[in-house]
Amino acid sequence: MHTSITGQPPGAGARPEWPAHYPAGYAVVDVETTGLSRTDRIVSAAVYRLDGHGEVVDHWYSPVNPLRDPGPVWIHGLTSELLADAPTFPEVAEELTARLAGRVLVAHNARFDWTMLAREFARCGGEAAVEERLCTIVLSKELALPLRDHKLPTLAAHFGVRPRHAHHALDDARVLAEVFRPSLRMAADAGLELPLQRCRPMADPTPYENEAPASLPPSPTGPNGATAFRQWRPRRTRAACPYANPGAWQPESRLVQGMRIAFTGDTAIDREVLEDRAERAGLKVATSVSGRTSLLVTNDRADRTTKARRARELSTPVVDEPTFLKLLEDVAPGRPA
Repeated sequence: MHTSITGQPPGAGARPEWPAHYPAGYAVVDVETTGLSRTDRIVSAAVYRLDGHGEVVDHWYSPVNPLRDPGPVWIHGLTSELLADAPTFPEVAEELTARLAGRVLVAHNARFDWTMLAREFARCGGEAAVEERLCTIVLSKELALPLRDHKLPTLAAHFGVRPRHAHHALDDARVLAEVFRPSLRMAADAGLELPLQRCRPMADPTPYENEAPASLPPSPTGPNGATAFRQWRPRRTRAACPYANPGAWQPESRLVQGMRIAFTGDTAIDREVLEDRAERAGLKVATSVSGRTSLLVTNDRADRTTKARRARELSTPVVDEPTFLKLLEDVAPGRPA
């Protein structure tokens, strides 16, 4: 059920003006999943390997048996029956590792694809062989492309690329590879610093394979005898914080219940796990940065994300993940809202 087609890499050497510090190769990735939360699984994966100039070297695709309900079949089209004989993620992990190793991972909304891959590798007891990623949404913004929005079909139309099968991992990866090449060329011609983001290994991918979250009781036994999970669900809405917002966190002081905490970029501990810990401590998890945000937690200080740039504009305090975890150990009582 695997396919692999090898193309011919270009024989010509680098053009004189090509930035010497640009990466030597890229892996354009798309994954389809059972849903959007940390408990969800990959149901298919595709990788287009590109050389340093964005030319296709080869591509690979495989469905992946998630050993659970496949989720939004109406989106990705992969039913339990179609996935019954597909390899599990541990069975494709070695092939994926070989295709990702030594390359920058490129994806549209790259943090999502990276996080899903990192969780799957962590469940196998390993790490994804990726050190940096590049998001084509961020790149298109930095190129100031005249787009009405930054969805993949809009970006494809701008470059004259025709999708053939939306939400099929292989075709989505093909489309992205075809729009990334001219985008990369434009960046090189402009001498643009590529918006590369460091990828951090996932330290806490819980819950692990076949382990249902405590708040979601398992359904009856599913395909291959594995525990089937409940149907696909969107990211949950968090409860209102019962404490009043005391304002911005002050360096060298304690966190106070009711403070609004925002997160951005990669974290070693799964983002949702960090958010859960913050909520249990009486803090409010904020989805954006505003004048009411008390603290931004990020491991990256390069202002690559909208939240990081907004925090700098508003002089919002910023700490890294280890500092935040230390602060969580001693949160001061808040005032009821």
